[in-house]
Amino acid sequence: MKTLFFIMIFAFSAVAITAQSRKVFPYQYKVDDLPNGLRVVTVPTDYPNLVSFYLVVGAGSRNEVEEKKSGYAHFFEHLMFRGSENYPPGTFDAIMQKAGASSNASTWDDKTIYHETFAKEDLDEVLRLEADRFQRLKFSEEQYKTEAGAVLGEYNKNSASPFFKMYEVLRETAYKTHTYSHTTMGYLEDIKDYPNQYEYAWKFFQRFYRPENSTIIVVGDIKPAEVLGMVKKYFGDWKRGDYKTEIKPEKPQTEPRKKHIEWTSATLPIVQVAYRAPAFSETEKDKAALDLLSIIAFGENSDISQKLVLQEQKAVFVAAESDNHIDPELFTVYAQVKDVKDMDYVQSEVLKTYKRYTTELVSQKQLDETRSRLRYGFVLGMNSNDAIAGALAQYIALRRSPDTIDKVFALYDSITPADIRTYAAKYFTENNQTIITLAAKQGGEK
Repeated sequence: MKTLFFIMIFAFSAVAITAQSRKVFPYQYKVDDLPNGLRVVTVPTDYPNLVSFYLVVGAGSRNEVEEKKSGYAHFFEHLMFRGSENYPPGTFDAIMQKAGASSNASTWDDKTIYHETFAKEDLDEVLRLEADRFQRLKFSEEQYKTEAGAVLGEYNKNSASPFFKMYEVLRETAYKTHTYSHTTMGYLEDIKDYPNQYEYAWKFFQRFYRPENSTIIVVGDIKPAEVLGMVKKYFGDWKRGDYKTEIKPEKPQTEPRKKHIEWTSATLPIVQVAYRAPAFSETEKDKAALDLLSIIAFGENSDISQKLVLQEQKAVFVAAESDNHIDPELFTVYAQVKDVKDMDYVQSEVLKTYKRYTTELVSQKQLDETRSRLRYGFVLGMNSNDAIAGALAQYIALRRSPDTIDKVFALYDSITPADIRTYAAKYFTENNQTIITLAAKQGGEK
């Protein structure tokens, strides 16, 4: 009887452990909403004396709907470090240096993220500083123009990369109505006009830098109630906005598109093959199935990578990209080719691989191994307060909830080989295709 009791307890525990192990985000968290719409996510951890602060703003290049006004989300990533009413220019950096804090920001298609990691005793000061710049940003027209010049310099530096140029051309070619047609940096002609748009810049800030469009994430050696009290103290008076972005949906593509770029300096040829792909979802299988397929079909250990990179040595690399986006995005495969004479062959192999998975089933073993690596790679990557907050920020920008992580990985677990074939056939059609190629100009140095 006693033996049976212990067997039952062991079995119950094993089930509990298994159920718990299916949670990809293993930390306890708390979500609070202030009356002004600001969301606060707090995550206590066992990493002592350190805290990571992230503030996610729902403003990216997707929101730049007006003609000749691209790149402002990225521009504000720069302007937000120029000073505020109570912290003059240079004060932010001085405070961060004194605290021994790391600080940075990044802009994406759907979001802008500001973040710092610092000692826990500096949390109150950091929150006070952040609240001031998000509510009372201040910069002169002269400072604005100086930063406009810095952004132009950044664009010019990036445009020297053939990969940047290809990405820019790909988006312009694949999108005709949606704002994903321009990169986060924006169009060059718009950037050149920044010095004349001081008043518009303030309009952009007032539209998007609002509490209902923002989420604060605080991870580390914290007590959630204390953090919430500080946030209410410093951010509670932040005024809610009322601006709504109207983004035109992309019309269905009716024919394949193709462009070739002649690069004026020496470079290895590059091939991009992209197809229209679905938006991020935590409930629909489409995107999850293609996420898994991108690893199986075009990952480092894929058949095409082994063939073109290792066996035939015709490509430097083959890689797929299909990021999570609020609206339908692109599933893109890049291949850098060693010799221009092999460009057509490499492109053909990429197209054949796309086509292969519209009819062929992946093996159950390969699918199981792929999602297992994806799951444990994600979990192992959360090895610091900053890494945990950074992982959360990417999903909170999409749905404003930590629950999204576990929902997405549960969706991965539900995908079958037949699902992958179904969604490959649905999206990898000729009319959904955009191909961009780049090679050194004929007659130039190779």
